[in-house]
Amino acid sequence: MNNLSSSAPVSAVVSGSDVPSGERVLQVLACVARAGQAVTARELVAQTGIPLSSLYRHIALLKKWGLLQEHVNSGQTAQSGLYEPGPMAVQLAWGFDQHSFLMQQAREEMQQLLERSGESVGLLIYLHGQVICLDMLESPQALRCSFTRGSTGPTARGASAKALLASLPPAVLDAELAAQQLDEASVAELKQQLQEIARQGYAVSQDEVDIGVWGISVPVMSGTTKAEATLSLMAPTSRALPRSNELIRLTQAAAAKISQRLRLESRL
Repeated sequence: MNNLSSSAPVSAVVSGSDVPSGERVLQVLACVARAGQAVTARELVAQTGIPLSSLYRHIALLKKWGLLQEHVNSGQTAQSGLYEPGPMAVQLAWGFDQHSFLMQQAREEMQQLLERSGESVGLLIYLHGQVICLDMLESPQALRCSFTRGSTGPTARGASAKALLASLPPAVLDAELAAQQLDEASVAELKQQLQEIARQGYAVSQDEVDIGVWGISVPVMSGTTKAEATLSLMAPTSRALPRSNELIRLTQAAAAKISQRLRLESRL
């Protein structure tokens, strides 16, 4: 699979002058984390709007705590001027995998869905204007797909994004659509799609993010209206269309079991 995050635009939610000054260092870390590749200080300036002198102070602090490091190519000893997540980020990721309540409840059902369908299965969330892939179990069969574990994807295209958008509170949804800079007709069309997705309880897409890829996404709910994540199954269109009803049914059943686990655990 190809990583989409390196080409994804930085959301206005995590960039620009709206970020409080006390959170700028976290803004820098978030931009590096979502880049998918080592980035330069000037690229971070362009993404965050932070002055270069201030940016270097934030970078120095993050390097001190092991959250960032300078990228070094094989055999290279000089400073490269490229920055990437540091070793402490690995510990954070490991801790999330081991202790995330959502990941713990979803992992078994994701594995079973992979085995029953033979297709790739992902768990994605909406956070601060981004669709983030928390986990991805890849099919042994060939699939060229942009989503990988840790990558970010478009927030208005594809089954995963639309399933998440369909469950957002109206005010949050309106803010997200405004950030997309769509024309009125496109916004109206998208809202109509989201209403239908909310009604039927799942989203289906074809060729919206990756050409030749079909997807089904079902919200994972901890309550009656709040989507904690979306469970997504992705497959080449040629394999998926002849058995689309089966794949929809399998994904719905797996998402329902994860939702049930979340509700039961929250009552304990």
